[in-house]
Amino acid sequence: MRIRYSLLAVALTVSPLTQAKTSTLTLDHLRVIADMTTPGSENMQFVALESAVQQSLINALKGDASTLTRDQPEKVRQGETLADKKWLEESDYDFGKKENQQAGIALLSAFPALPKSTLAASLQTVEEVNLNASASLRHQALVDAEGQDHLFFLGDALGPKLGQAFLAAYKKGELSKAAALIKASEVSTSAAKKQFSNPRPFLIPGNTIHLVPDTVIVKDNKPYSASEGSYPSGHTNTAYTDALLLGEMLPERFVPLMDRASRYSYSRMVLGVHYPIDLIGSRMVAQRNVAHYLNDARYQALFVQAKQQLRRALEKECGTTLAICAKSAGVADPYTQPPLQQFWRFSMTWGLPRDPVTPSPVVVPAGAEVLLEGPLPHLSAAQRRQLMVSTALAGGYPLSGTTPEQNFWQRLNLPDAVSAAQ
Repeated sequence: MRIRYSLLAVALTVSPLTQAKTSTLTLDHLRVIADMTTPGSENMQFVALESAVQQSLINALKGDASTLTRDQPEKVRQGETLADKKWLEESDYDFGKKENQQAGIALLSAFPALPKSTLAASLQTVEEVNLNASASLRHQALVDAEGQDHLFFLGDALGPKLGQAFLAAYKKGELSKAAALIKASEVSTSAAKKQFSNPRPFLIPGNTIHLVPDTVIVKDNKPYSASEGSYPSGHTNTAYTDALLLGEMLPERFVPLMDRASRYSYSRMVLGVHYPIDLIGSRMVAQRNVAHYLNDARYQALFVQAKQQLRRALEKECGTTLAICAKSAGVADPYTQPPLQQFWRFSMTWGLPRDPVTPSPVVVPAGAEVLLEGPLPHLSAAQRRQLMVSTALAGGYPLSGTTPEQNFWQRLNLPDAVSAAQ
């Protein structure tokens, strides 16, 4: 079922309390928080999990080869062991990629109207993030970049115990249906990149971007770069799509997984290949696409099969219930801690300027509430829609556009909606 607007859609004015939740962090604060989720963390338990994620990725990219060469990361996708592509092909499900790409382009169409001051602030933000990044942030950004075609990067948002169980089950092919479905649900951003044709930050005359040499994955010191247009970010689209779908399957870790997606998107600025505007746009289209799929009965049937397989496999690896295995491990589990929730809120705007506007209503598209069904199954559809309204970002930030759909998907704050209900 396509997400659509109707006269029954919720339309309410955002309260002053909601607007007060907008993060007041600075980029310096953000850098400190981000460093908590890198190999530079002071917690050795978390560092061990990060190391396991990195090594798992390298082994997957290398395959049967004795060494990892430069061309392998660009060619290697999830193999048959990791992803049950045959099961998915036999379902004959039509993902409607072209239709969804065009819907994404329409959703992102506020970009050309952005004022020059916002574009200048966007460039300044990525330059500051890139130039001031620590060695550990650059390390983590390279791991995230090369891990786009696998699910390993999500492991560190699951905590020490469940994260290790996830890596083990994934490598053994015990999550193969979920792995296949999640990756197949990513809608390419190539058409939108071509449509908007926005140059990368490092191509702007006079920029101060420092391209980061690869000392982590291939380890050949080649500066990390990227082609095609910058808007929107394909890697960020991957992160939000994958994290949101896994969060629907593992609602015990829904908020940490969404925080991980925003943290992943930050890595694209660390590498100097994306503006914050690109990251916001990708969050919007990923949320819209996942809602579109989850409202389709045929997709939902596949989703249920994948979810059941994943949860059984993880409980087996954990040797206990998921309720126990998924519990927060405190400082060894940074994605469950308040600083990462602050990071999420900041990532909704990345500190970009807000245009003063008359308070605008948040209109919830029919069916969008499905995104809160996994983490909040005890609430009615109407209650979930109400939460989406009451926790929405204040209006007027970049890409909130001129249509109800643009306004909604830009302002949707899923982690705060879940946290408010819990």
